[in-house]
Amino acid sequence: MKILTRNTICIFLMALAFWGGFLLSNYLNEKESLTIQTAFDGMDLGLMKNVLDATVKNYVDPQKIDKKKLTYGAISGMVKSIGDPYTVFFNPEEAKEFREDVSGKFSGIGVQVGEKDGKIKVVAPIKGTPAERAGILAGDIIYEVDNKPIADLTIDQVVSLIKGPKGTKVVISILRGKSNEIKTFNIIRDEIVLPSVDLTIKQTSQNKKIAILTIYHFSDTVVQDFQKIANEALTQNIDGIILDLRNNPGGLLDQTIQVAGWFLPENDVVLIEKDRHDQKAVHFAKGPALLANIPTVVLVNEGTASAAEILAGALRDNRQIDIIGTKTFGKGLVQKVMDLDDGSALKVTVTKWYTPKEEIIQGIGIKPSIEVLLTEEDHENNNDTQLKEALKQINKIIIK
Repeated sequence: MKILTRNTICIFLMALAFWGGFLLSNYLNEKESLTIQTAFDGMDLGLMKNVLDATVKNYVDPQKIDKKKLTYGAISGMVKSIGDPYTVFFNPEEAKEFREDVSGKFSGIGVQVGEKDGKIKVVAPIKGTPAERAGILAGDIIYEVDNKPIADLTIDQVVSLIKGPKGTKVVISILRGKSNEIKTFNIIRDEIVLPSVDLTIKQTSQNKKIAILTIYHFSDTVVQDFQKIANEALTQNIDGIILDLRNNPGGLLDQTIQVAGWFLPENDVVLIEKDRHDQKAVHFAKGPALLANIPTVVLVNEGTASAAEILAGALRDNRQIDIIGTKTFGKGLVQKVMDLDDGSALKVTVTKWYTPKEEIIQGIGIKPSIEVLLTEEDHENNNDTQLKEALKQINKIIIK
């Protein structure tokens, strides 16, 4: 009898996952939205309705049935069944948290995560945050949060567990390296303000000036912030540039294209987007191209993702610039966020990104032309072997 009850509940939940599609279709008001008839092609609505009716009429504790929760749970299950970790439905509370996240200011530990190979991985710890100070590294696999396994949770559910009020503690357990060594960190949450850019000028033994331009995140202020450091570098008559995109999890596409315009001649292709119909949208550099003739190399690692991969790929394909470090994360999907009438929201993948030479990024990433590992021991000893190699390579180019 107990087995029958569990099976009935499972059928109920699966039915709700599909039934939620009807509810969701009424929220969306997109120009290309499908009709209900088209949206449910191949789906047996009669069966779903029968299962839903039977479950509601027979469930042993009817007072525990919360119709609002059923609605949100059904929609969430339906969207999750697509199998894309970046296509997610947010109930009103989750949608509010998501909007706070993308505003660039929130409380948490300061770590960007993504789904890869069926696991929730650290894309990058954010510079100067509790996660970075604790020793969380790009590539770490999140195993538990507060001693609770997260294997069956979505990315956004894991993020929700990690976030919390400033001053509170969260316990993060990760798997690291090929041996999947388990490490546990007790981290105190803090207010997280995403940094944008940084500039360091290095003087070489040949009396050459190298500008290390670091972009931490493609936020809505990165263009104006980058303009300031780029102009400052130009006033110092630099001889070469190291563009550091390590642990940059991406961000806004329009900002990325504008930053690319500093490094590429006008009308060079920055990226290509392809939609569900395989229709192309080509994005071009628009200037000012003030750094386009300065020798440049690019630093990347497994924490370089999304829009940062686009910039690295654009410089490689157009200028044959050396990419130094380790293979990038491999996130080349574009999401659109649609706000719904009740405060909930749908984040759905709508296009894929390709480099100017039409190499797909999703699941593959950008492979460096010069591979340099940065070990955990290097991290602990502040021995930046990747930066040292970048300085070596840029010097070779300059003194030719």
